Amino acid sequence: MSSFSIPRNIPNFENAQRRLEDSVWNKFNGKEKGLPMYKDKPAGYKRGRTKWLRGKRGLGLAGFVVLVCFYWLGWLGGGGGKDGGRGGSGSGWGILKGGKKGKGIDWEARRQSVRDAFKLSWGAYEKYGWAGYDEFHPLSKNGRYMAQPNGLGWIIVDALDTMMLMNLTTELVHAKEWISTTLSYDKDQDVNTFETTIRMLGGLLSAHYLQDILPGMKSDGADEDLYLEKATDLADRLMGAYDSPSGVPWASVILKTGKGVASHADGGASSTAEATTLQLEMKYLAYLTGEEHYWQKAEKVMSVVDNNGAKDGLVPIFIYADRGFFRGSEIRLGSRGDSYYEYLIKQYLQTQKQEPVYLDMWEEALRGVKKHLITYSKDSNFTVLAERPSGIEGKLHPKMDHLVCFMPGTIALGATGGLPLSEARKAKSWGKKEEEDIQLARELMKTCVGMYKVTPTGLAPEIAHFNIYDPPLMMRNQILPSKPDATSFEEKKSEDEEEVEWKKDYIIKPADSHNLQRPETVESLFYMWRITGDEVYRQWGWEMFEAFAKYTMVEDGGGFSSINDVMTTEPGSRDNMESFWLAETLKYFYLLFGPNDILPLTDIVLNTEAHPFPRFDASKKHFKTGWKRIPRDEKGNLIREEKGEGKAVEGEGKKEGEE
Repeated sequence: MSSFSIPRNIPNFENAQRRLEDSVWNKFNGKEKGLPMYKDKPAGYKRGRTKWLRGKRGLGLAGFVVLVCFYWLGWLGGGGGKDGGRGGSGSGWGILKGGKKGKGIDWEARRQSVRDAFKLSWGAYEKYGWAGYDEFHPLSKNGRYMAQPNGLGWIIVDALDTMMLMNLTTELVHAKEWISTTLSYDKDQDVNTFETTIRMLGGLLSAHYLQDILPGMKSDGADEDLYLEKATDLADRLMGAYDSPSGVPWASVILKTGKGVASHADGGASSTAEATTLQLEMKYLAYLTGEEHYWQKAEKVMSVVDNNGAKDGLVPIFIYADRGFFRGSEIRLGSRGDSYYEYLIKQYLQTQKQEPVYLDMWEEALRGVKKHLITYSKDSNFTVLAERPSGIEGKLHPKMDHLVCFMPGTIALGATGGLPLSEARKAKSWGKKEEEDIQLARELMKTCVGMYKVTPTGLAPEIAHFNIYDPPLMMRNQILPSKPDATSFEEKKSEDEEEVEWKKDYIIKPADSHNLQRPETVESLFYMWRITGDEVYRQWGWEMFEAFAKYTMVEDGGGFSSINDVMTTEPGSRDNMESFWLAETLKYFYLLFGPNDILPLTDIVLNTEAHPFPRFDASKKHFKTGWKRIPRDEKGNLIREEKGEGKAVEGEGKKEGEE
């Protein structure tokens, strides 16, 4: 019986630009104390492998003793698998409380294993990082503030709703006390607009939402509206980022003064994904408070971006906040591009399908992805969502950031609106396109899971490259299903064969082989399970979770850390626990292994940091889309009105009349 049940009702670092991005976001100057590793920023540098980590998991004798203690405490299961402990249901390293009940898999036990992993991670942070550190280093057992004094508690706020869903009331009380007594934004520090919005603002708003719908989470008294009050205070400071000449937000904002600050890199251009991944949060806050300016400021960004007239719905990854024009023509759905596409369909769903402009933009973008970016690997026909560094007419680059793996789940969500596939197929609107979208989601999901299964650790690298056909075979010309060996991810065809064919399709470069505890693949597995009901997605997720437990847990109760190299069984720790490990990765595992009536997809949208918001009727607050798309001609060019006559305007990143 479950202890808690909710009732029904990144980049190529060999590239000079990527090295520049990395340098800027990991080294700091002036009075800045430094910022945590951003979700949508590259993280290519490698900390040196800790010398005293040796052995099977990079653990020394002390680590072995600790793990023996874990064994006797029941945290780890006993017995080793034939493969020495990697993956597998018999792995002593991998099984926490999981296993089987009778002849079936005990998914509730597996869900509780995830809860235990969260408690271990959170317990380490409480013990060693409770000063409110925004970064936590589980090996060295210390942390770092991103702003003085007392930090912003990014990890605390980001983890609030996960604690609520897991019914960790003791931990939640401690976190809420810190927020009530210590959290202050009066800091002369510029913070990233996007990251602060999705993690801090999103975390506070989702906690406010969940305390109302989950039993026993809402406290009576003066702090009843604590989360909403803190969210409103933060949002009022973030408003300064939108005070640019174009309405596209500045990349950063100084919290104390609310003054927007241009990007420290990229010629001052903002990331397109970051500028367009603020809308769910601001619109929900507007709905809660009745303050329309939050809605208007965030929505303005969408019209400015769309009025650039990007071809086939695929937007370049940089945009100038001062001018509102795109910088360059690089197209990718990895870092700096990803969540623009995610928030198109989610904005449409958030307001109960009352804003069809965002469905139109999503469908146009998905057609563009199919036309320009989907290709196939040459041995096993894995579906690859590639990049176009020189624009949609430029050369195809067969590379996928792990960040791209949000896309399978998002495509499935867009196809059914969150309904189970069996129900969605009954609708009159269901047809060939929707079936094609579901099949594309399934194939992309295999590609992302393959990024885990191809490595010795069973954990994905930050980036994977692919061997593709020459010239590339594109989806727009022919849809290719993956071959049987890719579908089953078989390890070997014979004892004499070193590597099966499907593994040759993946290329993992040394600079890309780190793992940052990212959530995107398990995020998509969660959506695919909820929508299709195919249990293979749960099983793949469990194998991933086992790999995290085996290779990323640190000794002495330090919790879990990102690692240096997934291509060796001595991966070396990076000594950093990302806040999204608690906010996203473990939450998605928990939801994947749990009942489907927890956060039903037809009732909520999850922001890009996995913070749930309710779908709401915007018309009740008299909110509506305040802009219309400029019409396009048959070639996709904007048709602007000039003295009463229509005029098609070619080109991207320029408004009519600009030089």
